[in-house]
Amino acid sequence: MIQIDDTIIALDVIEENFICDLSVCKGECCVEGDSGAPLENDEVEKIKEVLPLIWNDLSEKAKKVIEKEGVAYKDYDDEMVTSIVDDKDCVFTYYDEKGVCKCAIEKAYREGKTDFYKPISCHLYPIRLQKYREFTAVNYHRWKICKAAVAFGNKEGVKVYQFLKEPLIRRFGEAWYDELDLVAKEYGKSKTK
Repeated sequence: MIQIDDTIIALDVIEENFICDLSVCKGECCVEGDSGAPLENDEVEKIKEVLPLIWNDLSEKAKKVIEKEGVAYKDYDDEMVTSIVDDKDCVFTYYDEKGVCKCAIEKAYREGKTDFYKPISCHLYPIRLQKYREFTAVNYHRWKICKAAVAFGNKEGVKVYQFLKEPLIRRFGEAWYDELDLVAKEYGKSKTK
């Protein structure tokens, strides 16, 4: 493990390869799972603010869930997560012409309609954060639906942390990321000796 500031980073974040391959997985991480995407405390309000901008991109079922239950709920771990449709799709998903599941919030961001990218847990995936009293654990979550991403990452030689540079900087800052990159490179050199 690596410690940077108040984070403890699992070694597989710098050892393992990963690049999302949406052409293969079709965005399955926004569909599969036992609850919605984890949310930070301030993200529920941000989602409520962006909701009018994305409303027309949402499915009719998603709109009904939001009208009835809201944009988020507390899951079995008592944590706030995005609402879901039929115990599957995140309410903020939509499907493109190729059948790829995508995020309506991210679409609005890319179109310049909002400065909110999407929930940080989604942006960081396959990294999952676990908050403890004294530190935050930064872990790589392995999931069978991401086998194509591992294969693509192996082919291109891109580490998990490199693939997730933008969201890691968004969450922890550029100085934190630069330190992680330095440690990862030094660690890589030590492994080849």
